[in-house]
Amino acid sequence: MKFQWSLLFALIFAVIVAIFAVVNVDEVPVNYVFGTATLPLILVILGSALLGALVSGSVAIFRSFVLQRRVRQLEKDNTAKESLIAAQQNEISALNKNEPVRYQDAHLATQDKLNGETVVDTPLSKKDIKNDTNADVRSTS
Repeated sequence: MKFQWSLLFALIFAVIVAIFAVVNVDEVPVNYVFGTATLPLILVILGSALLGALVSGSVAIFRSFVLQRRVRQLEKDNTAKESLIAAQQNEISALNKNEPVRYQDAHLATQDKLNGETVVDTPLSKKDIKNDTNADVRSTS
């Protein structure tokens, strides 16, 4: 609906500019930086309107590309944060059930050199910190 209103206003503005240009057909001097020319006022008005539309359209297209790039970056960040939240929720539910924590990220698990078992470094819970004065001990039980 917003696009339809914008299109309607653009058409009304174009008609007003066209009527204004047709009424003003006299020759006028146009001073450029490098010279002077005599042109019909209708060409000056229409040329100015077209140049303004071209500049504003270019700015709008550039802004659209910048916003699309930002949206893609935010979607990637959102996906990464959602997977982090899911992993943390799995960790919380495992801690609540006193089960070993299974991480989806392989870099969080380390291989135990003696037994060949995979050991997961889990963060300390408030319960572990209150019950144990040694904060180095990390367990899920």
